[in-house]
Amino acid sequence: MNTDQLQATINTFWEDHIIPALFEYIKIPNKSPSFDPEWKANGHMDRVLTLATEWARAHLPDGAELTVKESDGRTPVILIDIPGDRKGNILMYGHLDKQPEMDGWDDGLNPWSPVMKDEKLYGRGAADDGYALFASLCTVNALKEQNVSLPRILILIEFCEESGSPDLPHYMNLCADMIGSPDLVICLDSGAGDYKRFWTTTSLRGLVGGTLRVDVLTEGVHSGSASGYVPSSFRVARQLLSRLENIDTGEVLLGELKTDIPDYRIQETKKYVSILGNEVVEEFPWDAHMEPSTNDKVEGILRRTWRPALSIVGADGLPPSDNAGNVLRPYTQLQLSMRIPPMVDPKKAQGALEKALVENPPYNARVTVDFEEAAAGWNAPETEKWLSGAMNNASETHFGESSCSLGEGGTIPFMAMLGEQFPKAQFVITGVLGPSSNAHGPNEFLHVPYAKKLSACVSSIINDFPQ
Repeated sequence: MNTDQLQATINTFWEDHIIPALFEYIKIPNKSPSFDPEWKANGHMDRVLTLATEWARAHLPDGAELTVKESDGRTPVILIDIPGDRKGNILMYGHLDKQPEMDGWDDGLNPWSPVMKDEKLYGRGAADDGYALFASLCTVNALKEQNVSLPRILILIEFCEESGSPDLPHYMNLCADMIGSPDLVICLDSGAGDYKRFWTTTSLRGLVGGTLRVDVLTEGVHSGSASGYVPSSFRVARQLLSRLENIDTGEVLLGELKTDIPDYRIQETKKYVSILGNEVVEEFPWDAHMEPSTNDKVEGILRRTWRPALSIVGADGLPPSDNAGNVLRPYTQLQLSMRIPPMVDPKKAQGALEKALVENPPYNARVTVDFEEAAAGWNAPETEKWLSGAMNNASETHFGESSCSLGEGGTIPFMAMLGEQFPKAQFVITGVLGPSSNAHGPNEFLHVPYAKKLSACVSSIINDFPQ
């Protein structure tokens, strides 16, 4: 295979076909069902489905078949079956649903208005994960152009990943015969430590999310007459949260949410830190003189990849501060996001959380917890020699640097699902979510030069799949 030709083909394909499609994709506010319960009526998902399928059909390799599966009440999936001319079964994965808008976008930028600036494409979903379908077909077509012999490849694109992939198990069962038993899974929905090399993700945290509500009154009352006698719902919520985490350190207290970190993952983290140095700190937009939770960079990375952590990502029951009267509010509602380490059972974790929050509430306040579908984390199996060699060769060819791996603190439910279902499969979990790309936050961008080189790396890995 001519690697220079491969990169040139991919570069041209990105410029001529993928970037224009991503511009149109960004314009559509296709929020995941958790953030748009009326997604079917609003029609944004159907618009994205039409955009994606029409584009894909225009770029299908010879002999490939595109199928859309839609079951009542469920989000759709796209399946593209590309027959091979040699043995092997590769599954490629991505998603087309999006996170909500989020405040704080810079002047001139908007979640639903694509902007190309300094070779970065800004807009919601550009990097997470709108490019995956387009890049997947790009990688295959670039190999086809050089008449490379390929195994069978199945591209699977879902529409509810940002909601925890609740519909995916249904389609995995429905399409079991088509999916078969993958030898290699390639997921284009993860991160990169920098934009200088090919990165793969070796572990993911799981997620237990839900809504905590504390009721103390049936209606608001004058704070001057009630405060001190009527316990504040916010204070009760704080007391409950202190059962979950150390208020000073943030350490999660529940043993059911912890696991022993394998030594080889600790060593992997040390290598990661040795390569990036202070960049592991600087990748975040720290405010003023804000400091991280620890000055030990290795421990800091382990805290966001292999230790449980609680975030409060939403709140209700509190009026805006400029409209807040002196009222003791009747309730406080908090949206909890508890990241759990790989290898922790999400159902047991959820049970432990519920018990800690609901049992023996302070002042006998009414405490309710409404959980979302819990998602398991994932720890990659040991990488086979051919694959580690293929990834490193690809990185050195297209980036001029060795490849590297890292654990990620986010969650991709599909990976845990596949890891359990196909324990013998190998995994390449990669993606464009590098420093400051800010998926889920304001100013999300796709680093276009990196995406082009990453696409070439994926093509090279597929080319090196054992005969």
